[in-house]
Amino acid sequence: MNIYVCVKHVPDTAATIRINADGSIDENITFIMNPYDENAVEAAVQLNKQTADAEVIAVTLGNQSAEATLRSALAMGADRGILITSAERLDSIATARALCAAIKADGIPDIVFMGKESIDSEGFQTMYRLGACLDCPVVSNALEFSMTERSVRVTCEMESGDLEHITMETPCVIGAGKDLNQPSYPKLPDILKARKKPLGTIALADLEMDMPVSRVEMISMKSLNEERQPTVIDGTADEIADAIVEILRDKAKVID
Repeated sequence: MNIYVCVKHVPDTAATIRINADGSIDENITFIMNPYDENAVEAAVQLNKQTADAEVIAVTLGNQSAEATLRSALAMGADRGILITSAERLDSIATARALCAAIKADGIPDIVFMGKESIDSEGFQTMYRLGACLDCPVVSNALEFSMTERSVRVTCEMESGDLEHITMETPCVIGAGKDLNQPSYPKLPDILKARKKPLGTIALADLEMDMPVSRVEMISMKSLNEERQPTVIDGTADEIADAIVEILRDKAKVID
C-alpha cells in the first residue's frame, strides 16, 4: 500500500513576519511543518503500522529550505520523502497539479493524507483540487478514521459542529483535523535516523504537468497595521459600566 502525505513548509506562528520591498516574505525567520499536516503524518504512520507491506511517502512543494519540513515528517515515521523544488509561489491549482504529477510519477496512491488547511494562506482548496486531479473522493476536517480492505470510514466535523460519517473507496484524499489524533513528536534517535532516510528531489519544470491557464497571482503584500485609539473612562463603577455598555451598543454595535 502506498500512503502519501502532503506537507507544507510554513512560517512559525510565533515569528514576526516582515515584508520585503518586492512584496515577498523575509524568510530569515523560523519555518515549521504546517500544524494540521502533523496530524496527517501521524494518521499515515499509524495506518502504516496496522497494514502489511505499506509505505509512507511525504511530499512537499517549495524551495530547498522545505527539505527541513520533509525531514520532520521522516522523523515522525514517514519512510521517504519527495521534494518538488520551485522558487515560484504557486496557487492551489498549480500546487495540486504539481503534487498530483509527483505522486503519479512515484507510484499508485492508495490514500493521500494532508492537513485540512494551511496556517499561512488558509485557502482550503488544495486537497479538493488534488482529489480532482487524482479523480478520487475527498473529505476534510477528519476526526476519526478507520480502514477495511478497500474502503475507509471517516467521521468529519461540519461547519455547524454536526458530525458526518462517510464511507469511501480507495484511493481517496483525507484532510486531517486537529482532533484526529495526537502527533507523536520525534525523539533525538528518530531525528538522527531521519537524516539517513531517502529523500528525492525533482524540479517543478521536470514534472509532466500542464500549468493552469487561469491562476491566482500574488500582486502585492503588506503588513497589517492595526490602529487602536484607547479611551480612558473615568467615574464611579456604575458610570464606567454605563459608558462601556454605550460603547458596545452604539459604536461597536455588538449588543442591542
